[in-house]
Amino acid sequence: MSSSISRTATPMDQLADSWLDELLGLNPELHVELGRPGREGDYTDLSPEGAEAHVDAVRRTLAQVRTTEVRDATDEITRDELVRTLELEVERHDAGEWQRNLNVIASPAQAVREIFDLMPTATEADWDHVAKRLANVPAAIDGYIASLRAGIAAGTMPAVRQAWAVAEQARGHAAPDGYFARLVESSTAPDSLTGDLERGARAAAEAYAGLARFLDDELAPAAPTADGVGRERYTLASRGFIGVEVDLEETYAWGVEELARMVAEQEALADRILPGASVIEAVAHLESDTDRRLKGTDALQAWMQTTSDRAVAELGATHFDIPEPLRRLECCLAPTHDGGIYYTGPTEDFTRPGRMWWAVPEGVTEFDAWRELTTVYHEGVPGHHLQVGLATYNSAELNGWRRLNWNSGHGEGWALYAERLMADLGYLDDPADRFGMLDGQRMRAARVVVDIGVHLGLPKPDRSGRWTGDDALPFMLEHVNMDEAFVRFEVDRYLGWPGQAPSYKVGQRLWEQLREAWVDQHGGPGAADLKEFHSRALAMGSVGLGTLRRALLG
Repeated sequence: MSSSISRTATPMDQLADSWLDELLGLNPELHVELGRPGREGDYTDLSPEGAEAHVDAVRRTLAQVRTTEVRDATDEITRDELVRTLELEVERHDAGEWQRNLNVIASPAQAVREIFDLMPTATEADWDHVAKRLANVPAAIDGYIASLRAGIAAGTMPAVRQAWAVAEQARGHAAPDGYFARLVESSTAPDSLTGDLERGARAAAEAYAGLARFLDDELAPAAPTADGVGRERYTLASRGFIGVEVDLEETYAWGVEELARMVAEQEALADRILPGASVIEAVAHLESDTDRRLKGTDALQAWMQTTSDRAVAELGATHFDIPEPLRRLECCLAPTHDGGIYYTGPTEDFTRPGRMWWAVPEGVTEFDAWRELTTVYHEGVPGHHLQVGLATYNSAELNGWRRLNWNSGHGEGWALYAERLMADLGYLDDPADRFGMLDGQRMRAARVVVDIGVHLGLPKPDRSGRWTGDDALPFMLEHVNMDEAFVRFEVDRYLGWPGQAPSYKVGQRLWEQLREAWVDQHGGPGAADLKEFHSRALAMGSVGLGTLRRALLG
């Protein structure tokens, strides 16, 4: 399913699609993500040998890109993005990042399990594929441990805080009532597959128990205690997540100023919600308003779906061109309970639609709609669903690799930009809803300060010394009105995934600067002009923000 006007594939398109085919071979989980048949049950080779095979393929493809003909502007973007991403992969490999690829949210420790969330389970064949993947979990984890062991030998390791936290996650999956046990208990597979599923679940749980032992007994005792990764590693990581190199000191100073602006804006709004109230008092006032609360996960899911459906219908009639296949967005409760809210894209043929997931923590049964309204716009429309869905839909103009490509600064920056846009369009005029949006924006500004400050060891805003990892939690608790367990997880995420968290707010900043520059070039800031800007920008798919700026402004 695609847009109606087709583009004739160029040599650059063909090379990009050949690279996608190679990625499908190297990373079989992509078949599940894209909805393509084949390699059911297989995992990426996470061993040192697998890392070498991957980087060898990257280097070969990079050499081909540099000698392939460029025929038009679309080819120029494809070439720029292939060179940018492939060079980055070589740099990261040579820096040993594959040997310390461990953090609490986006490392193989999570990915090996998370792929099950996307696997279809409607037929006997589907459950057979699940059983095969369960049986392959131990080999995947063994390869991963081998790579982490190579890091210990080379002195290239993640910080001990990450080892401890991921070991706890692994023990949770390995528990008798952990993820794998629950997967089999809740299955609708025929009796003929029950034995295979149970054996696979036990093997997968034992593999995660082994990962936990390795992290506790081998990696943690050898791992560095300092959370900060230093300027060289951070610069590489930041450039990868944003798609362009930024001045880190200037960005840190801007983050401090932006945080102060968010605090002032939220304090003024708190006074509107409850005259004379502080931010904390306004939060307490809103949380006590039972009319604003959603009671039960069924009510939460229904509210998410209704809110999303309304945004799709109204924005599709006014401010965005939303093709019919994108008008379906499923709002789901996730099978895990870590508190995360996230989006997964549709399959290439849209038989599996885009989905917004909410991993409701155990025991949580009530939810503040005012706090989360902006999140629905962030994950849905006009946020990730519109952005990712348009790239998937645009198969007539974008080659397969371009539709798959993802840059955090582009993607997460767009989602924050979308939140502010919805405020500008009047969807957050209720002071409580706008207060909730500011709550999130304040958190994103605070983590720019924390992330850059800790990893570069910069002076803290209050000039009380230089940042360390231990300073992050109290600073974030000061600026985030959420459960302490959630904030602790967020802090561990920043400390273990350097450069990623700031890409949201920095990406939003660069999107806003780009819109301003584009409007200056092409006319006034009217609705028609903004619609044209959004259409042109999103039609390119997810690209680094440096690539996007060159493509739009020349």
